[in-house]
Amino acid sequence: MLTQHTAWTQVEKAIATLRAAGPMTPDALLAYGQQLPELIREAGPHNIKAKRLQTLCRWFVDNGGFEVLDARATGDLRAALKSCRGIGPETADAILVYAFDRPQFIADAYAFRIFERLGLWSAPRHYESLRECVEQAAGPRDSQHFNELHALLVAHAKRCCRKRVPACLECCLYDRCAFAASQHAPRPGRAT
Repeated sequence: MLTQHTAWTQVEKAIATLRAAGPMTPDALLAYGQQLPELIREAGPHNIKAKRLQTLCRWFVDNGGFEVLDARATGDLRAALKSCRGIGPETADAILVYAFDRPQFIADAYAFRIFERLGLWSAPRHYESLRECVEQAAGPRDSQHFNELHALLVAHAKRCCRKRVPACLECCLYDRCAFAASQHAPRPGRAT
């Protein structure tokens, strides 16, 4: 939840502050009460995020904790997560992949940008459509596959496929990229 609309570097600072304050369990986060916003200040809109984080922690505790929630079917767990204020499909899928080891594709802005630039996605940006398309194309996979895919997409988007000034000439996908072809001549020494 801390990563919503915030750079990861800011989230890391907030996490470091939380760790220094004590355990990062749902019970501990709930016990911080009115102190939580100050502890996560670095992560952006801290008052809103603190309320939403405490709502998630309360939901987590009230629904039996990790073992009970982990026993639920993925679709049911995803719907339950999305019912918490502040958790949309992307955050729910991130929780499913990273906390519950469920195979879900995270169709974030990085994924849309890369797929659009490669010419693999031209439809409107609809989260569920891209998620389902990628999951169907991938076939049966484990959570580690989607965890790694998400990490690679994020790293590639930050390193080369940046939003404002992409580094197309440095990109390993240059020769396959529709965006690069529309913006640049073929790289020297490469066949077209």
